[in-house]
Amino acid sequence: MRIGIDARLTHYRQGGISTYTVNLLRALAEIDPDDEVIVLQSRKSREHIVTAPNVRRKSLWTPAHHRWEQVALPLELAPLGLDLLHCPDFIPPFHRRCRAVVTIHDLAFLRYPETLNDESRRYYGQVKRAVESADAVIAVSESTKGDIEELLGEPERKIAVVYEAAADRFRPVPPADYVEALRARFDVQPGYFLFVSTIEPRKNLLTLLRAYALLHSGRRASLPPLVVAGAKGWLKEPALDEVVPLPHGSVRFVGAVTDEELLWLYNGALALTYPSLYEGFGLPPLEAMACGTPVICSNTSSLPEVVGEAGLLVAPLDEDGWARAMGQILEDETLRQGISAKGLERVKEFSWEKAARETLAVYRKAVR
Repeated sequence: MRIGIDARLTHYRQGGISTYTVNLLRALAEIDPDDEVIVLQSRKSREHIVTAPNVRRKSLWTPAHHRWEQVALPLELAPLGLDLLHCPDFIPPFHRRCRAVVTIHDLAFLRYPETLNDESRRYYGQVKRAVESADAVIAVSESTKGDIEELLGEPERKIAVVYEAAADRFRPVPPADYVEALRARFDVQPGYFLFVSTIEPRKNLLTLLRAYALLHSGRRASLPPLVVAGAKGWLKEPALDEVVPLPHGSVRFVGAVTDEELLWLYNGALALTYPSLYEGFGLPPLEAMACGTPVICSNTSSLPEVVGEAGLLVAPLDEDGWARAMGQILEDETLRQGISAKGLERVKEFSWEKAARETLAVYRKAVR
C-alpha cells in the first residue's frame, strides 16, 4: 500500500493528537517495511518526523484546520496516488480518490460544547460527516467507541479500538538525574503533587485546587506544593481567576514544559493528580505510571479503563474525596509503593508497537 498520514498538525500544536501522530509514525516505520508511508507535513515544518527507507515526506501548503481545507487539500493529495489516507485529527477530505481512516480521540466537544471556541466548533462540527465518510474509524478506548456509537450513530463493525501508549522516554530515572534540574528550572524539591494538562475547563483544575485547600486547612504541618504544568487553553480554567485560601507559593504554575522537563516532573512527583471530567484516553496517567509515579485520577470516561487497579479513582467533582486521596498518598508510604509497583506492571499492557500493528490491520481491512 501507499499510505498517507496527515501530520500537518504537528507543526502547530504539541501534545495530544500531535504526540499520537508522531509516536504512531515512528512505530509504523519500524514494523512495516512492505508499505510506503508518506508523511504529510506542513511546508513550514523544518524537520522530518521520521527518517526510514519505507518513509518519505511530502510538504503540503494547506494549513491544518483552514477554512478552505476541504477544497485545497484534495487538490494537493490527488497526484500522490494514495491507496489510503489516515487522518489522526478527526476530519478527512470528503472528496478524495482513496480510502480513508480517521482516529477519534474523544467527543468532549459534544459532551461539553461550551469548551470550544468558534473556530474549533466549525472544524470539529464536521465530525459526524467525517465518520460517515471514512472507510474505518479508530477509537482510542472502549469509552470513546461507545461515545461514537451513541453520539454519532456509527455501527460497531466500523470502529476498531486501538490503545495509545506512553513514549519510551517515560521511565523511572535516578534522583541524581533530575533533582538539581527541578530546583534550577522550577524551584521545587521532589515530593510535590503534580497536575499535567492544558489548562481548560474540562480538565477540572478548579476541583483540585479546592481539594488541595481542604487538605491544607486540615493539617498543621506544611504540605508539599502543587505543581501545575500545562499551557493555558483557549478557554482558560476559571480556577486561575479564583482566589483560593492557600499559603503563598504553595501552587506553582510552571506553564508548558518540554519532554525532558516532563520526565523530571513525573519522576519527582509524590503523585499525579488528574481530575479530568472526561478523557478519550488519558495519556498523562499512563506516562506517570511508566515513571513509577502513583496516580490519583477521575473515575469517569476512559480513565478507569487505562489505569485499572493501578491508581486511586475519585469522582471528579468530589472535593472531599480528592482531599482524602491526596492525604492517603501523603501519609501512607506502603500505599504509595504498592500503587507505584502496580502502575509499572500496568503500563506493560500498552505499547506503540502493538498500536502500530493494530492500526496497520485496520488499514488493510479498509482497502479490501
